[in-house]
Amino acid sequence: MDPLDSSVSHRNESEGGDGRAPWARFSSWLECVCVVTFDLELGQAIELVYPHDVKLTEKEKTSICYLSFPDSYSGCLGDTQFSFRLRQSVGRRGPWFGEDSYNRDAPITLQRELAHFCGYVYFRQVKDTSVKRGYFQKSLVLVSRLPYSHLFHTLLQIIAPEYFEKLEPCLEAVCNEIDQWPSPVPGLTLNLPVMGVVLQVRIPSKTDKPGGSPVKQAPKENLLPAPTVLPTIHEQDLFKCFQSVLIHLQMLWELMLLGEPVVVMAPSPTVSSETVLALVSSIAPLKYCCDHRPYFTIHDSEFREYTTRTQAPPNVILGVTNPFFVKTFQCWPHIVRLGELKMSGKHENQRVLEAVFSVSNRNCIYTAYKTFLHKDKILIKRLLKGIQRKRPSEVQSAILRRHLLELTQSFIIPLERYLASLMPLQRSVTPWKTPPQIRPFSQEEFMGTLEHAGPQLTSVLKGDWMGLYRRFFRSPNFDGWYRLRHREMTQKLECLHLEVVCDADLLGWTKDKSEVEIVDLILKLREKLMKARRQQLPVKEGVLEKLEGYIQTIIGSLPEDLQTVLHKH
Repeated sequence: MDPLDSSVSHRNESEGGDGRAPWARFSSWLECVCVVTFDLELGQAIELVYPHDVKLTEKEKTSICYLSFPDSYSGCLGDTQFSFRLRQSVGRRGPWFGEDSYNRDAPITLQRELAHFCGYVYFRQVKDTSVKRGYFQKSLVLVSRLPYSHLFHTLLQIIAPEYFEKLEPCLEAVCNEIDQWPSPVPGLTLNLPVMGVVLQVRIPSKTDKPGGSPVKQAPKENLLPAPTVLPTIHEQDLFKCFQSVLIHLQMLWELMLLGEPVVVMAPSPTVSSETVLALVSSIAPLKYCCDHRPYFTIHDSEFREYTTRTQAPPNVILGVTNPFFVKTFQCWPHIVRLGELKMSGKHENQRVLEAVFSVSNRNCIYTAYKTFLHKDKILIKRLLKGIQRKRPSEVQSAILRRHLLELTQSFIIPLERYLASLMPLQRSVTPWKTPPQIRPFSQEEFMGTLEHAGPQLTSVLKGDWMGLYRRFFRSPNFDGWYRLRHREMTQKLECLHLEVVCDADLLGWTKDKSEVEIVDLILKLREKLMKARRQQLPVKEGVLEKLEGYIQTIIGSLPEDLQTVLHKH
């Protein structure tokens, strides 16, 4: 059953003829599709939004306009693809109410965005003498809450060239096709038909083994045309992104782990956005809990907030291409420079660039940061040898991804192990008392475990691991990780408590109790039942039904007048 079939569309309250909310399946993949063009009088302007009744605020429309075109300095001729991320307007009522079943089952790094939109852009700029400016300039933009960069850019490669030839009727047909797609359900392999092509994708699940091979796919159907299988829906080509800064890989990983403010200065929005997304993914399966903007411009609504000099730079990664930012961000603690920023003429920013950066080195990192851990020289030699032997980029990326995964896991496993020790013993959970409390996290107590159960058990890297942990404790990433784990542990305790309550002789307990005590028990059991359903707690099968049965049996043992009151409420 499609989990969204019974949902209420945020665009139209009336249901379609098939009992499904209009655009419900489309909404499970995309918020909308936008066409942004260049208007001689207005500059960048939204030409079309589809579906037509989508609700974007004026602020969101303006942001999408500016983020959908490369800076004029980038000189992007032909077709260019890149990504952006923008903050939703305050007070916007999102389409996902309560607990989202997708987010419950998806890996933490691939959950649906609740406060931001992800934009995927296909920009075309070609000479056109029929246009006053002499150029055709237009962007097709997919706006979504899902961080499926590879899937959506593949989709754009199929539909954008066709759209630029046939315009709106083509776009309407594509949107209708997407509205027939099955919703993204973690763990399932889906066939997604669009414009005569079938994309076959597997939606990752949080039960997948990190770094492992995807679960075996079901036997292939006899589909015509044969599906195009996408090996991933979200992963970047890590080797392409990090090749020019390989010797700094250890530093970049630590900066991401600690949520440090980083600016990526790149020659194009493609390089900028791919690098920022690769950096964010480098600490997977740990979620990067700070803000990140794959492509950031001077027109961004957060421009003032992120460039003020009256306070320390915020915990954010910004990808930029405009030389203006060279001067604006020269006091930021960590600047990653990739390639050569393009300038028009010799102006002040060029002089600042030459003063701040060594002109001889086009790919480098400007920072005073000293890494806590030593570089993995064996990894760098292996990758450099791969370049000499012309090893395929996907193989180099797989080596890099495996290294970063093992590094992150070596760092996280001691924390996970210590956190598990804070959980109350299962035998201390009894039906007649509220669930016991999880012990508070003690940094010093954790540090005491590292000597015998630290990262050295799984990693050969030497260095100041304890110093790295102490710095990590002050980062937003630790706060996000701890909050998530604490919530999961609390829910596990709730589940254990529900199970022991169901195994107890509740009817026997009521035999010598007063009516007030029995009614109090019924109300408490009802509250637990409602909470479990509202939070979709992962209880064993049949537990909630069993508890509901107990409640009804206990109510049936009371006088009729009380039964009537309890059934009404």
